[in-house]
Amino acid sequence: MKTIMFQGTGSDVGKSLLVAGFARAFRRRGLKVAPFKPQNMSNNAAVTADGGEIGRAQALQARAAGLPLSVHMNPVLLKPQSDIGAQVVVQGRVMGNAKARAYQTLKPKLLAAVLDSFGRLGAEADLVLVEGAGSPAEVNLRANDIANMGFARAADVPVILIGDIDRGGVIASLVGTKTVIAPEDASQIVGFVVNKFRGDPTLFADGMTRIAELTGWRALGLIPYLHAAQRLPEEDALGVKARPAGAKGEKVRIAVLAYPRISNFDDFDPLAQEPGVELLYLNPGTPLPGDADLVILPGSKATIADLKALRETGWDVDLAAHLRRGGQVLGICGGYQMLGKKISDPEGIEGEPGSIKGLGLLDVKTRLTGEKLLHDVSGKAFASGLPFKGYEMHVGRTGGPDCARPMLLFADGREDGASNPAGNVQGCHVHGLFTDDAQRGAWLERLGPGPSGQSYDQEIEDALEALADHLENHVDCDALLDLAREPRLKG
Repeated sequence: MKTIMFQGTGSDVGKSLLVAGFARAFRRRGLKVAPFKPQNMSNNAAVTADGGEIGRAQALQARAAGLPLSVHMNPVLLKPQSDIGAQVVVQGRVMGNAKARAYQTLKPKLLAAVLDSFGRLGAEADLVLVEGAGSPAEVNLRANDIANMGFARAADVPVILIGDIDRGGVIASLVGTKTVIAPEDASQIVGFVVNKFRGDPTLFADGMTRIAELTGWRALGLIPYLHAAQRLPEEDALGVKARPAGAKGEKVRIAVLAYPRISNFDDFDPLAQEPGVELLYLNPGTPLPGDADLVILPGSKATIADLKALRETGWDVDLAAHLRRGGQVLGICGGYQMLGKKISDPEGIEGEPGSIKGLGLLDVKTRLTGEKLLHDVSGKAFASGLPFKGYEMHVGRTGGPDCARPMLLFADGREDGASNPAGNVQGCHVHGLFTDDAQRGAWLERLGPGPSGQSYDQEIEDALEALADHLENHVDCDALLDLAREPRLKG
């Protein structure tokens, strides 16, 4: 097994998508490729075949590589619940909650799990593509690092550094990284690529040469901006393009409330790609447009805190007005729980123990307790009778009179979700409903434009193929394979 690691000069430089693209490119060469990210921070997660959860980016990378999802692809997942605290998931299972400072002392204890998962993946792969987190230039966090150079040196894997020219200052970012990191860390870096270039590439040829001269690293490619990559799922909430609504056209307008701890927002990517839909993500402080056809309350990693934020921004008043105008409301997972009369957290799963009054739009109550449910599910929707596929990822149990009108019937006979008597407010715990072409089409038929007939899965496959082609054309992939080497785990 050979391996190579991709780190960035900062967040959002394109690491996740580049790893997905390389996974598809090297898979097409006949290699068994496995993605790996030692530590991820994201509230967008996927359910794995072995009954755990990993970051959504690793799920996309696994798809590109043609592998089933495994908890070992992302052994440490941090799911932020506040500005200074997160839920810690280790090898797919919740270990507990930790504040940022306390987590720094916890990280060295997690390195064993990280190296264990890395070894398990490598035992069954020809090539492991490792993705870093943030930047190795965050030298204030280097002492206990397990995500970037701490892992690279513990496993002795070569590193490719990625710079983002689209945000400016890429020469300073790459050269500055070499300047601030320790010489022993810099020696792990064997090459660099510059991502998201727009314009005439010959104008940056001298820039690539200068970076190579100042760092001693090999220039492996200048990657032009690829618009097809926008069709691939975002993992970071920074990727949510929140904006106020303008004048409504002929499209159906769907508004998603992007509260502070929004999770699994990739649920709605398929809607964004529908030609008859205008999808709006609304940040707190942005009023709900009066002409929205459907308002979605998405998942949340901190349901009670996000419900408070929803009220503080006045969205509860906007939702009541929206329903009076004949609009529809859908809640998914935490959003479904907010629609009820009460949410209780007696064990302090999301923070301090307590309870909160819900929006009261559904006659249900939720108690946050018990083991986290992590399952792929399938069945049929009661309203349309059409089959669906999705996944559960939640704690808590919801029940009440409106559950007598459930949204979904699972294949195992369980029912999920609730509807109000008028049928204009619905909710369920299942993620991924709109990824299912039949379910998405049924919702669009209900809202007006009808289904477009496009396949979301095929859209993702086409985008991955286009990304792989793009990287083959603009990066020296043969050199990447030559630079990859067998790791030498220390200790």
